[in-house]
Amino acid sequence: MEDLKKPNVLFLCTGNTARSQMAEAFLKKYAGDRFAVYSAGYHPREINSFTRTVMAERGFDLSDHYSKGPKEFLGKITIRYLIIVCGKAEETCPRTFPGVLFRLFWPFDDPAVATGTEEEKLEKFRQVRDQIDQRIQAWLKEQP
Repeated sequence: MEDLKKPNVLFLCTGNTARSQMAEAFLKKYAGDRFAVYSAGYHPREINSFTRTVMAERGFDLSDHYSKGPKEFLGKITIRYLIIVCGKAEETCPRTFPGVLFRLFWPFDDPAVATGTEEEKLEKFRQVRDQIDQRIQAWLKEQP
């Protein structure tokens, strides 16, 4: 699993159904040659269908993505960057983990709790998707 030539990045969320999946896909696209990228959730559930839809709008096929728990990674590989993308995971996440070098907190709204019509819910997923995309691109500019 661990690629010793690339630093590992783990995006962590509550369910690994939306935000962390999006972040994983964007970072793999932009810098998969520089980072080994993973995502997980404290309480993994099926990936939200809106996540798949809004990512497909941007050319991402998430058909091979599935929800994973942090136990698949933590303590097994050295995580250079643990990036927590939701407030609930930040509250739950211990301050230190074996094998984690840098812990970052990038809070994004949970699009799965959006209410309204199907189109209004989709719009919330699009907003969060675009925010994650912008944040990852900005972070990459900061990296050596």
